[in-house]
Amino acid sequence: MISNALTIALPKGRLLDRFQEHLAACGIRIAFEDRKLIAEDDSNTLRAFLVKNTDLPVYVHHGIAGLGVCGRDVLYESGYDFFRLLKFTFGSTRMCLATKREQADRAVPGHLTVATKYTRFARDYFQTRGIPVEIIRLNGSVELAPLLGLAPYIVDLVETGSTLKANNLTVVEELEKIGVYLIANPAYYKFNYRRVDTLVSLLGQRDVEIEDTGATVGKID
Repeated sequence: MISNALTIALPKGRLLDRFQEHLAACGIRIAFEDRKLIAEDDSNTLRAFLVKNTDLPVYVHHGIAGLGVCGRDVLYESGYDFFRLLKFTFGSTRMCLATKREQADRAVPGHLTVATKYTRFARDYFQTRGIPVEIIRLNGSVELAPLLGLAPYIVDLVETGSTLKANNLTVVEELEKIGVYLIANPAYYKFNYRRVDTLVSLLGQRDVEIEDTGATVGKID
């Protein structure tokens, strides 16, 4: 039997549990069986795909999943356009410029060298402010870069700051607050807007912000 459920990509990691709790509070329960990557709730409302966080925009962009739950950091790096339907209050974090603790009191130089996973964000952020920047892309633990002399600064997400503190690093500047959104493929939303709007209204009864979008629920980021 072909499912009529709305399709949604969910990220592996810290956001999954929070979103599942939020869904459960709205009467929708999705549980992934051991090692299974696809699950559907009993009410046939959502069919969920469990994907790597950085791959999530790809699945939504290509319409494999019509909806997704994703942080603005990942959305920005993807370069894709989506409708943002809801901004959740859970999962928020900060994009920060950080360095070694003993260097934090020094003035930030006019030309920066930073190591980061978030190359697009870092380049755009500093270039729009007229600050020349050399970006070194890393996919692993960027905290090592200042410690080993690869780059004096890092741009990274900071939630509690405990990892920075444990490695004798500290935040120099908070660059942007990073929120978590319910996003939609624009074409998918246009074909399914009634059911999607019903879901948005249901989720919006809880502790989330509905995006101010004018004529429609979503807007292109």
